[in-house]
Amino acid sequence: MSLARLRIGVLRGGPSSEYEVSLKSGAEILANLRQDKYEPRDVFISKSGVWHDRGIEKSPERVLGTVDVVINGMHGEYGEDGQVQKTLEAHRVPFTGSGSLPCAMAMNKVLTKREVEVLGIKMPRHLRIKIGENIDLLKSRVVESFAPPYIVKPVSRGSSVGVAVARTIFDIEPALYETFLYDSQAVVEEYISGREATCGIVEDLRNQRHYCLPPVEILPPSSSIFFDYNAKYGGGSREICPGNFSDREKQEMRAIASRVHDALGLRHYSRSDFIVTRDGIYFLEVNSLPGITKESLLPKSLEAIGVGLPDFLDHIIGLAMRGR
Repeated sequence: MSLARLRIGVLRGGPSSEYEVSLKSGAEILANLRQDKYEPRDVFISKSGVWHDRGIEKSPERVLGTVDVVINGMHGEYGEDGQVQKTLEAHRVPFTGSGSLPCAMAMNKVLTKREVEVLGIKMPRHLRIKIGENIDLLKSRVVESFAPPYIVKPVSRGSSVGVAVARTIFDIEPALYETFLYDSQAVVEEYISGREATCGIVEDLRNQRHYCLPPVEILPPSSSIFFDYNAKYGGGSREICPGNFSDREKQEMRAIASRVHDALGLRHYSRSDFIVTRDGIYFLEVNSLPGITKESLLPKSLEAIGVGLPDFLDHIIGLAMRGR
């Protein structure tokens, strides 16, 4: 197989609450693949899960039989939770990003917390609730466990989709109703006040097993209490890279991001989110397929170390081809 013109299938879209973000990531990937090295294939997946190869409806089997490597530009349900990874694994097509089981674990906040807790890493306290369970009982448990305000999140969604803030115990129920629009399970977390940050990992970059990218400091707009969906993609937030953190804080975030990447069995690249406080650094969650849009944080971290998106895509394609 010649490396001169590898056929690269770029997955984008999909039946996900992050459909629009996925379209943007996929478009950015397609625009930055080197034409002299690759033959890009735009593999669009509709909201109903129908696959298209360069605009023509085809089965996954037919699409995957005509590509050498897949770059997964999808996010959220289906694309980031292990579902599409199972399809790619079944057809033995090399693909970028983590495998099906690590993706499923990283997408599920409860499973992630269980793995990270074993490492002794500081996290916000939390409780889980499912649709149909007694909300009054949950509120009693929350009051006994930690003080307001609270963050209410879907268990298995990304990009802050469905995340709500409950400023008092009485706000938890309406917050849960909003969150349950996106998932059948939710976590209620204590709100940690501090500076928001994120730190990316890229495997085997510059002869380092885990190259830790510079931590990014995130400054949400004053209208947002945290880095929510609108702040992420509406252009109202500010990101500082490298962030204005102490050397000790930067080193700790890098170390935690690397340990979490390993603990969940992630591969190629990931990005962990944090809250930095005077009491220490709190791990929030990990993204197994961080966004690659113009507004996304991973490309900004890469740019800070002199790695452009075309070079990054070359790198992860190489990792996928080598079966790393």
